[in-house]
Amino acid sequence: MRLTGLKNYLYQSHGKCRGMKMYYPDDVVEEVRMRNDIVDVISQYVKLQKKGNNYFGLCPFHNEKSPSFSVSGSKQMYYCFGCGAGGNVLTFVMQYENYTFQEALTMLAERAGVELPKQEISQEARRQADLRTALIEVNRLAANYYYHYLHQPQGQQALEYLRGRGLSDDTIRRFGLGYSNKTSNDLYQYLRKKGYADEILKESGLFTMEERGVYDKFWNRVMFPIMDVNNRVIGFGGRVMGDGKPKYLNSPETRLFDKSRNLYGLNYARTSRKKYFLLCEGYMDVISMQQAGYTNAVASLGTAFTSQQAGIIKRYVDQVILTYDSDEAGVKAALRAIPILKEAGISAKVLNMRPYKDPDEFMKHMGAEELEKRIEEARNSFLFEIDVLKQGYNMEDPQEKTEFYNRVAEKLLEFPEALERDNYTQAVSREFYIRYEDLKKLVNSLGNKISYVSLREERREEERLAARRKKENGMKQSQKLLLTWLIERPELYDRIKNVITPADFVDELAVKVAEMVFAQKEKGENNPAEILNHFINDEEQYQEVAALFHTNLTEGMTREEQKKAFQEIVVRVKENSVKAQGERLAPGDVIGMQKWLEESAALKTLHISLD
Repeated sequence: MRLTGLKNYLYQSHGKCRGMKMYYPDDVVEEVRMRNDIVDVISQYVKLQKKGNNYFGLCPFHNEKSPSFSVSGSKQMYYCFGCGAGGNVLTFVMQYENYTFQEALTMLAERAGVELPKQEISQEARRQADLRTALIEVNRLAANYYYHYLHQPQGQQALEYLRGRGLSDDTIRRFGLGYSNKTSNDLYQYLRKKGYADEILKESGLFTMEERGVYDKFWNRVMFPIMDVNNRVIGFGGRVMGDGKPKYLNSPETRLFDKSRNLYGLNYARTSRKKYFLLCEGYMDVISMQQAGYTNAVASLGTAFTSQQAGIIKRYVDQVILTYDSDEAGVKAALRAIPILKEAGISAKVLNMRPYKDPDEFMKHMGAEELEKRIEEARNSFLFEIDVLKQGYNMEDPQEKTEFYNRVAEKLLEFPEALERDNYTQAVSREFYIRYEDLKKLVNSLGNKISYVSLREERREEERLAARRKKENGMKQSQKLLLTWLIERPELYDRIKNVITPADFVDELAVKVAEMVFAQKEKGENNPAEILNHFINDEEQYQEVAALFHTNLTEGMTREEQKKAFQEIVVRVKENSVKAQGERLAPGDVIGMQKWLEESAALKTLHISLD
């Protein structure tokens, strides 16, 4: 790759990212960005539907029920109208994967087949890289330490516990299971002797450091190393021996470990040849399943199932069978997971493990053959939801029975496609002995009512947004709008270039953006995603610019309305500029005053046409 000698930008992670700094020429960064279509990349993480010129889906950065996450193929940008997250393909990967800029750039470069030039890294970047390497090694040593103690006299009880749960020595070895001693700081002393300083050990999350001393976070527990997809230990789970609390304890979040973005057992499941994943609740469930040959079993890590975890699963399979506990807590967890999986584009079924509580117990008593049968008979997730819903109603009571039918109709309306909705209406009719014609009529009637209410709520939301826009500073808003016009309609630059210059933008950020937009227009370019690269080190500015570039000003406007709006914006920006110039005039500046008077007079006849 030939480098052009353009300015090198210092890209450094910000916000949730980890502070890595690397120097890359801007043309290298731009090539990687341009070679990775943002719609293709984001589609791997978010289920997108095309609406007009853009794609929409549920935002992966906050919880929402209605899609407000927009992806523009023409602009190569994304923006969430709900939480304000926005940017280009690089920042999406940084935000979603919790990557540094360097990690995101490397991943996208590999995806696109772009060879990155070797770079000299800053001292801080080297320190951060060395710290991550050290933390990985600390976790590896800790895992070996726990495994060693499992096979010592101190770990006899823990080893018997694991064998009593039906685990073979091969399985124990395969998952690296271990034991943390009863003493308060054995692991700490061991790692100190290995030469690791307190700074690194504190970052590992394995220790509690107080004024009175340092203590191992895990003690007297069966230890479950948590591995990433590359089989590197990034954290631990520990089950207490005896009656101590909490029963299960996980590593805190660290530079290596984010529980919402990892799945236990994925390092093995990702290479499974099965077309589905078995989604379990706990470590032992996964281990028991995998020992029985179901290497496609995974589990969330001590937290409710997340959209990020669904996105990870989507990279490997399109089907999931929920194997959560059959108790009330397990049913609730399944009900929470089903819509998350659905929005990720993953079909879900629910495994019936009764009369046993969890997969581990089921396997011990029923075996793999019966499990396979249950997998084949797994309940459709929607019908499972209806099963659970029905349990809350007394079907002998006419009023409650009617309420149940209405709730079923509401659930059926969650299917946006008429054909799919009708298929499920027929299925529910058969399964729950409801006359199909009556149920369909109820669904249609309720749908008409909901449509009216939804429209009313949309109008209220529009009114709230309009009120919020009015509060925004008029000068700043007009500058933003003009820049948005120039991005949406690049041909308009020729209409205003002799009237408006970047110097007419009074707001500091608007001046910066205007200079870049105008420079692109002079070269016949329209590349907002490239402009965003220049603000990647300032999260607040980055989001503001992203919002600026992702506004559709003309949607719903007639041609005459567009003409009037554009004229008003140009005049307003020029008026604000002239006003600011007058305020800055020094006393006695006759030439400046004369120029100001001329520009003020010109405003009265200023006319810019869209045609």
